[in-house]
Amino acid sequence: MGKIRAAITGINAWVPEYKLTNQELSKMVDTSDEWIMQRVGVKERRILKGKGRGSSVLGEQAVRGLLLKTNTAPEDVDLLICSTVTPDMFFPATANIISDKCGIKNAFSFDLNAACSGFLFALQTGAAYIETGRYKKVIIVGADKMSSITDYTDRTTCPLFGDAAGAVLLEPTAEEFGIMDYIFHTDGSGRKYLYLKAGGSVKPASHKTVDAKEHFIYQKGQTVFKFAVLNMADVTAEIMERNNLKSEDIAWLVPHQANLRIIEATGRRMGLAPEKVMINIENYGNTTSATIPLCIWEYEQKLKKGDILILAAFGGGFTWGSIYLKWAYDPK
Repeated sequence: MGKIRAAITGINAWVPEYKLTNQELSKMVDTSDEWIMQRVGVKERRILKGKGRGSSVLGEQAVRGLLLKTNTAPEDVDLLICSTVTPDMFFPATANIISDKCGIKNAFSFDLNAACSGFLFALQTGAAYIETGRYKKVIIVGADKMSSITDYTDRTTCPLFGDAAGAVLLEPTAEEFGIMDYIFHTDGSGRKYLYLKAGGSVKPASHKTVDAKEHFIYQKGQTVFKFAVLNMADVTAEIMERNNLKSEDIAWLVPHQANLRIIEATGRRMGLAPEKVMINIENYGNTTSATIPLCIWEYEQKLKKGDILILAAFGGGFTWGSIYLKWAYDPK
């Protein structure tokens, strides 16, 4: 038997029904459709409405649909990892809550936080469990309710983010499919440019932190943009070079949907035609851990068995990375 690899054998995503358009946003804060489209390329984003509804609601819907779509019994799942920066609460893990809601009783589960790179980090973590030969069915879910930490009076950040979840099923294969290689990086010195100022153990919640709006996303936009453009483009070039891949070998680039200009710069660095780049930022904005599975889910019917995909992301931390993936099944 050949080397065991982890292959994606199913994918599903879920977005809330409510659409927050640029027109509606312009009534809440000093902005416009033209300003937002020029700078980030977002036309609308989905928002999870309703009291007491957190990221587990998004994750539950994505995972329920995945189980149904792949004809997988909940009791057959070995492990569930949830990538999120907006957990329902500090503990228990949102992964535990999703597992309970979906009837996944025989698996262990945990959360992983690497900001917008989280889904890639979680995907490779899940793959490592598959590669041991002990685990047969691993679910990776990226779920974020970004509206819960977005300040809708801050015109620099509120147009960017939306709520969504995406989930994949990983299973073992001895064929030349699945996750072939990965490169991940972190630079903790970037933590001061993109973070949540309060709510953790360094600065617990208080009347003062709430009044100062320190429980919302803080971002030094230009610094983050420069780091993201450079590093997301560099890491995709690095993984191509390491695996002797040419632009003509690649069927799709699947980039984190943070900013249209970052996406386009990464595609150019790889020498890819625009039609080989998965883009849906216009309809959903930056859904953090959900952007990459949400993209693949929307493009699933265009994928063919054996297609080479390069997944790439950059996030707070700073974190960034790329995965070289061979798609494992034809459209159904």
